[in-house]
Amino acid sequence: MKKILSLLTLTFLFIQVAYSQKAMDIPNDPSVKIGKLSNGLTYYVKQNPKPANKVELRLAINAGSILEDEDQLGLAHFMEHMNFNGTKNFKKNELVDYLQSIGVKFGAHLNAYTGFDQTVYILPIPSDDEAKLEKGFQILEDWAHGALLEGKDIDEERGVVLEEYRSRRDANSRMMEKYLDKVAYGSKYAKRLPIGTKENLENFKHESIRRFHKDWYRPDLMAVIAVGDVDVATLEQKVKEHFGKIPAAKNPRKRENFTLKNHDETFIAIEADKEAPFSNVRLMYKDSEDSKPNSTVTDYRNSLINSLFDQMINNRFEELANSEKPPFVYGYSYYGGTYAKNRKAFQSVASTSADGQLKGLEALLTENERVKRYGFQQGELERAKKNLISRMEKTFKDKDKRESSRIVGQLVSGYLGNRPVPSVEWQYKAYLKLLPTINLEEVNKLINNFLHDNNRVVVITGPKKVVTEAQVTKALNDVKTKDLKPYEDKVVASSLMKKMPTPGTVVKVTKNDKLGTKTLILSNGAKVTYKKTDFKNDEVLFSAFSYGGTSLYSDAELQATSFANRGLSEAGLNGFGLNDMNKIMSGKIVRVNPYIRGLSEGFSGSAAPKYLEDLFQMVYLYFTALNKDEKAFNSFVNKQKSFLGNLMASPNFFFQKEMSDFTNAGNPRYTGFPSAEKYEKTDYNLAYKKYQERFADAGDFNFYFVGNIDEAKLTEFATTYIASLPGKNSNESYKVSTFRPLSGMHKKVVEKGKDPKSMVRIIYQGEADYNDKDALAFDFIGEVVGIKLTEKLREKESGVYSAGARSGMRKIPYGSYSFSISFPCAPENVEKLKNISVEEVNNLIKNGPSEEDLAKAKKAMINDHKEDVKKNRFWLNTIQGIDYAKDNADDVFTFEERVNAITTKDVQKLAKKYLSKGHILGILNPEK
Repeated sequence: MKKILSLLTLTFLFIQVAYSQKAMDIPNDPSVKIGKLSNGLTYYVKQNPKPANKVELRLAINAGSILEDEDQLGLAHFMEHMNFNGTKNFKKNELVDYLQSIGVKFGAHLNAYTGFDQTVYILPIPSDDEAKLEKGFQILEDWAHGALLEGKDIDEERGVVLEEYRSRRDANSRMMEKYLDKVAYGSKYAKRLPIGTKENLENFKHESIRRFHKDWYRPDLMAVIAVGDVDVATLEQKVKEHFGKIPAAKNPRKRENFTLKNHDETFIAIEADKEAPFSNVRLMYKDSEDSKPNSTVTDYRNSLINSLFDQMINNRFEELANSEKPPFVYGYSYYGGTYAKNRKAFQSVASTSADGQLKGLEALLTENERVKRYGFQQGELERAKKNLISRMEKTFKDKDKRESSRIVGQLVSGYLGNRPVPSVEWQYKAYLKLLPTINLEEVNKLINNFLHDNNRVVVITGPKKVVTEAQVTKALNDVKTKDLKPYEDKVVASSLMKKMPTPGTVVKVTKNDKLGTKTLILSNGAKVTYKKTDFKNDEVLFSAFSYGGTSLYSDAELQATSFANRGLSEAGLNGFGLNDMNKIMSGKIVRVNPYIRGLSEGFSGSAAPKYLEDLFQMVYLYFTALNKDEKAFNSFVNKQKSFLGNLMASPNFFFQKEMSDFTNAGNPRYTGFPSAEKYEKTDYNLAYKKYQERFADAGDFNFYFVGNIDEAKLTEFATTYIASLPGKNSNESYKVSTFRPLSGMHKKVVEKGKDPKSMVRIIYQGEADYNDKDALAFDFIGEVVGIKLTEKLREKESGVYSAGARSGMRKIPYGSYSFSISFPCAPENVEKLKNISVEEVNNLIKNGPSEEDLAKAKKAMINDHKEDVKKNRFWLNTIQGIDYAKDNADDVFTFEERVNAITTKDVQKLAKKYLSKGHILGILNPEK
């Protein structure tokens, strides 16, 4: 036996050495063309066919708020805004207007973000037209060096940025400002939050932002990334044509790298804010030196060791969270980045109850110390390896099915992090070769580097101060001598199933050639509909439903059980608790979640094709063998109570609750917002009994599968695990309540919070005469009003950062419509902005939308649909909707035709019919 082990060890060492020698440096993905222009600009281009006729463009700038001078606080982010407000080739508002005309939505598609060390512009562009592709690169070029930065435009944008600043002000931001000096001790990061300061945003001189643009918007600090359905040569040529002519910077200002200052003492920050909805504990052990980018195979192997460590310790924290009296709602540890670009830290985090912060801190410290003393066990390592390799295998199998948006993000990260971007194939081979060489000792010794008394920070936040610095210091010291036992890794079964069921049969098979589906009618009456696709190689999506849900509960039963239903699955299956289930399912890509909703009960889930049988087994067990475990349910309740304890102190959550209560007043079946008190009163025994009733008859369930399906195996699994379930031919439906939510003209004003900010909600809702054409036309109300609100409230008035408008019609349980407008703003602007919004709706009623705005909305909707029809999720929802809501199966194939047939008169008619009946106005104002 020893000889065999020695031989294996030598083999692993040989593989490791051979692999390292073969590729000492991590190679870049050969399918990505990487180059650098003479002016210093870097580019990454890659052809990728998914989705078709689309290119994802990014401009990544290696400059952010950390580079701001004292008179430029917030101007890195402000500069991002200005690139949408007037450039060399797109005057103010022309850019957004043009992009909307080709189906690119502002915010949803077109966007940008600014961090401490980077600014990134995001532009997806259609590539089925040379003119659109050319204009996309022109926009990117303008962002790089064509900003006009006219004084009038700068001053008009101040209001928008100040509204974004206002929207971010809350309990968390106030507490962060107090502890940031300790987390980012001795560094510029503590003084350069990207949003800046209100004072500087209001008062900075135009020259300050122009100087920031001149200093840092230069080609040697930029990368252009283009990934999409265009050949590499064309993309590369576009980059050279548009960016090669940008002159190199003369005497460029040095781009410094900033870091954190070391400190011998432990910093303790205990901050409280009465509006804080949650309580959190964070332990930070900052490295004493800056890290270098992963560039070699050895670096890559070390990153895998870190990943294994993170997974194993977090498995232990999850087990603690699943205990009857959990010390936290959730807890986790990881080794990763800090505010500083190149400084890492080992961090442990927990979310606790308002009074449980010390208990949560002690639990984090204890588990870290347990690992330090005794390490992990071999079984934990093997399970962690299984999970890592399974996830990597899934990525590898879908390597040719990745969306361009995912690939482009990795390239942006590679540029900004100054590290290579290897191919999926290389990474998969690295996993296969390197993971077996990693031993337990290597993982265990990491903790000795992670835990240290210097460069240590403890941050505790919540609605009140219940912990003292002395208690924190005592906890940090006591854990070193605490009496601890090694972690006990209990042996568990290899499968959830203990006994195989007696299979049923398929009694009938029907096909829908147009939809590409087959339906199996099983011997117990259950129906299994599936669609085989090639959109993903390693994905099968799953759902199921049966009519009924809580609509069949009495009012009293509903009130007693509604908040218990989500906790029923916390008990586990077939005698196995959640922690045992997690061990049994290690390395298996499979997920099944049962639910009981208002009108139906059912499942959602997914699996890699090789684990499809595990999915079927879990479904079978959720029907037949859901555990009943008071301790597990108590764990769920305790976590919910901790999570919800101070939720209503948050102005936004409180406003949502008040508006929901207001519109549902008098509804005997309204259960309202969750609260600790409601969880205290919930009836687990009744909820479990009702669950058994809802899942007693599999014969009236419809099951749906979409993805890379092996039809023979799916049929085998369906007969074994679904046809074997009880079928009672109950054929239940749902009951429709006689209650209808509030509609018409009403007003609700809520006062909550100390920040000077308000929230406005304008709601139009009621019953509707539903038909498919009206439902489609009604969708455009939200789209066109949203366009106008951006124009009027943001661009013209500078009164909001964003304004949302949503509309929709529902067929089930009765015909209804809903249209709402919402936006945050300054309290003094509520009335003015509300009036503008309502007037926009009235204008729609009176005149309908403009042809131009309707065309913009149509283009975006059609573009989205073209991408959706190549996704498994779309087809799962579609084929289920055909049964659940009795949708028209032909609609999916006539979508573009039906969209183009909608006229401005159609939209106006619906606006007049439904939006003339008044609206519910909800206003959140700060406390007086």
